[in-house]
Amino acid sequence: MKRIFLIVLDSFGIGELPDAVRFGDAGSNTLAAIRKHPAFSTPNLRKLGLFHIDGVAPQPDQSPSFTGCIGRMAEASNGKDTTVGHWEIACVPSYTPLPTYPNGFPEDFCREFSRRTGKALLCNRPYSGTEVIRDYGEEQMKTGGLILYTSADSVCQLAAHEEVVPIEELYKDCAIAREMLQVGRVIARPFTGKAPSFERTPRRRDFSLSPPGKTMLDFLAEASFDTISVGKIFDIFAGRSISEEFHTTDNLDGMEKTSALLQKDFTGLCFVNLVDFDMKYGHRNDVEGYAAAMTRFDRWLGGFLPQLKEEDALFITADHGCDPSTPSTDHSREYTPFLAAGASLRSGVNLGTRSTFADIGKTILNAFSVKNSAFGTSFWDTIRADRT
Repeated sequence: MKRIFLIVLDSFGIGELPDAVRFGDAGSNTLAAIRKHPAFSTPNLRKLGLFHIDGVAPQPDQSPSFTGCIGRMAEASNGKDTTVGHWEIACVPSYTPLPTYPNGFPEDFCREFSRRTGKALLCNRPYSGTEVIRDYGEEQMKTGGLILYTSADSVCQLAAHEEVVPIEELYKDCAIAREMLQVGRVIARPFTGKAPSFERTPRRRDFSLSPPGKTMLDFLAEASFDTISVGKIFDIFAGRSISEEFHTTDNLDGMEKTSALLQKDFTGLCFVNLVDFDMKYGHRNDVEGYAAAMTRFDRWLGGFLPQLKEEDALFITADHGCDPSTPSTDHSREYTPFLAAGASLRSGVNLGTRSTFADIGKTILNAFSVKNSAFGTSFWDTIRADRT
């Protein structure tokens, strides 16, 4: 194996996990919510075997065969957010939940953070990202302060108008919050425009905790493999063991950058996150937008697959769910899909249900013959074409 492209479709869940009720997510199913919409058309994912995965209802007139390697991935971590989902994919599960702030951040933090940044704080409670700038945007522009808000996830989000707080200054403020808090992520949420039509810009930036254990990326880097990140992968892993990074503005930009990397000569992993599914559609309860975004990805996938070289493989998965059809605007505790294709892989392999996302990272290490002590169980010997 020379190259693996690992693409995370952010929030593309395929059905509630057995413990979903504990997270308030009973009945959540992101795929089921969007597949019924007329905007949803995914012939390439269908051909790979998406609708043959355990627990996924088959399509009408579905062929009994499929071309890819497929599986249903269960999350072992105690969470349902981007950080713990990606860490677990990379072989570091999180059994202790990261702190959340359903009642807002403590007064002592707010007081010291305000002192260090020199800015007043607005809101300080769980809020929808689009609604919070609608409700507090004008006040933020008048005061020059920061809109501080959170969600059901372990996250601290700071929003400010780019004409009032320059983007680099907002990033510095987020770095201060990162030093002070143990949340999974501190997120810069810049916005522009005029009331009541403020819009978030693509200059979002995540400031994550460093993973608490040795990840798949660490093992690959130590073995001198390339570790290329596209999208917010660099931020999620706090830049650790990333050899080259490409930030993106949206899904289209991410897909274009991934296509460009397909033409580049490297040896190792290209780790991609496509965030629009979650950020633009899941959290905004936009079923039609989510369905259309999956259609656009599938159309791109149809052009990407034939360009894979003999020693390339493509892995597709997700980090959690975000069912856009439920009243909640938060992530949902769901199974995620695994689909793989490439000349070096067998066709029509169903891995069943796996007990942890980490099996993906462990399999990647095995595919590159990297000695490791990483968590997870490799299924490389099951999916590789040459098993002699």
